[in-house]
Amino acid sequence: MVIESYRGTADRYLERLARPWLRWTPAALSWLAFGLCVAAAVLAAAVRWTTPDLFLAVSALILLGGLFDALDGYIARRTGTVSVRGDVLDHVLDRYSDVALLIGIAISGYANPFLALLALVSLLLVSYMGTQAQAVGQGRLYAGILSRSDRLVILAVATFLEFDWSLPWPWAPSAPWAHFVLGGIGFTVIDVALVWFIVAGQWTAYARARSLYRSLPPGGP
Repeated sequence: MVIESYRGTADRYLERLARPWLRWTPAALSWLAFGLCVAAAVLAAAVRWTTPDLFLAVSALILLGGLFDALDGYIARRTGTVSVRGDVLDHVLDRYSDVALLIGIAISGYANPFLALLALVSLLLVSYMGTQAQAVGQGRLYAGILSRSDRLVILAVATFLEFDWSLPWPWAPSAPWAHFVLGGIGFTVIDVALVWFIVAGQWTAYARARSLYRSLPPGGP
C-alpha cells in the first residue's frame, strides 16, 4: 500500500478540494494540518480517562490533518509559491505531528507503549532517509512500502476500528486492552498497525538507504 504512487490521480481530486483554500498560504495550511494532528493526539490520550468513543473523532482529525498536509504542497505548486523555507516548515511540522500522534496513542491505553516507541523510531528513520537524499543533492526519496500518507490512513482506520466494538468482529475483545490474542499476548487493532509501522518502516528505511547509497559516486569528492 503506497499512496504516493497514486499522486497523479490524487491531484485531480485535490484540485477540487483546494479551491476554497486558494487564498490561504501554504504555510498556514501546514500549521492547520499540524494543529489537527495535535488535536487528534490530545483526544487519543484523553481516551485513557474517558471513553474509546473518542477514537471516532481521533480518526476524523487524522484524516483531515492528512488532507491539509497534502493541500499545502499542492497549493504551493498551483500558486507558484514553492519555497525552501516552506519545504522545511512542512517537514518539521510533519515530524512533530508524527511524534505527537504516537505519544497520544501510547497514552490512550489501547496500544503497547513499547510498540509505539519502536514504531516512532521506524517512522522517523523513514523520513530521515528520504530527506537525507535531498540533503546530498539526489532529490527527495519516496521509495518504499510506507509513505507518510500510508501511515496516516492506516492510523485513521485503526483508531476508527477501536472506537466501537459493537460490530461482530472475528476477534471480539475479552478484555479492554486485548482485542485478540496471539501466542498468549494480547493485541489491539492499533497494536497491529504499530507492528506494521515497525516492519514496513524498517524495510522502507533500508530500501531508501540502499537506493541512495547506490546513486552516489564511489570515492571522495
